[in-house]
Amino acid sequence: MSERQGYESPGIAGSGAIATGLAAVSTTTADTILLARSEASAWRAEERVVAACTKIEGAEPSRLRVTTDPKDLAHCDIVVEAIVEELDAKAELIKTLDAHLGPDADLATTTSSLGIADIAGKAGVPRLYGLHVFNPVPRMALVEVCVPDTAAKETRDRAMAWCAALGKTAVEVPDQAGFVVNRLLFPYLFDAVRIVERTGMEPGEVDTCMKLGAGHPMGPLALLDFVGLDVAEAIGDALFADSSDPAHRPPGLIVEMIGEEKLGRKSGAGFYSYD
Repeated sequence: MSERQGYESPGIAGSGAIATGLAAVSTTTADTILLARSEASAWRAEERVVAACTKIEGAEPSRLRVTTDPKDLAHCDIVVEAIVEELDAKAELIKTLDAHLGPDADLATTTSSLGIADIAGKAGVPRLYGLHVFNPVPRMALVEVCVPDTAAKETRDRAMAWCAALGKTAVEVPDQAGFVVNRLLFPYLFDAVRIVERTGMEPGEVDTCMKLGAGHPMGPLALLDFVGLDVAEAIGDALFADSSDPAHRPPGLIVEMIGEEKLGRKSGAGFYSYD
């Protein structure tokens, strides 16, 4: 493993926005393999990575290989799980990945709300650590790194070096649901929803207040649409289960909108309409 780059043979397991964004950034430093669960998702993931590479200086699509066979990750010195934010699904995949990796390889998860010890315990994989990147990965500079005592002592240095090689700023954070960013961010986002519930204000009015009054680049309700209301609900549920803080509980309006299949940008409708 390269001390300067952290890793020389990275693998990414997943085919969504986080997985493909991270894979595209990873091609700036090394040949990268992406594991998708089906041929259809592999094809879509490859298209997304290639498109993302055109917007990243130094990214090289020819360094990407997409597969549907976990055995193809056997040579990797790091594999990052980046699938749906569900404990059972993550644990099952991480257990599979662990079985195919060499004993000296590292294994990470991009979880945004689940505890690393909880995932590692469910999967039975003590070497797991947290590598929380933010969407869109090519543009967002922060990575929250959470390395438990059960990981190899060199893991932290390799993780921090890889983040630096990818042009990211890594901050080591404690193993708590939501780490730092989401633990602080989601009470704010949910309170914006509660203001709409209580006052009947239009989403655009609330967002304008926060953009012009607080200098935020995006209003809280537009940000929830970008994240996905179903994802926001899952994060809120995980935070509330950990903290019992009412501020972390997803508001009723979000639950209602999800029931109406209004998930935000990806469904074409949320707090705003996306035609």
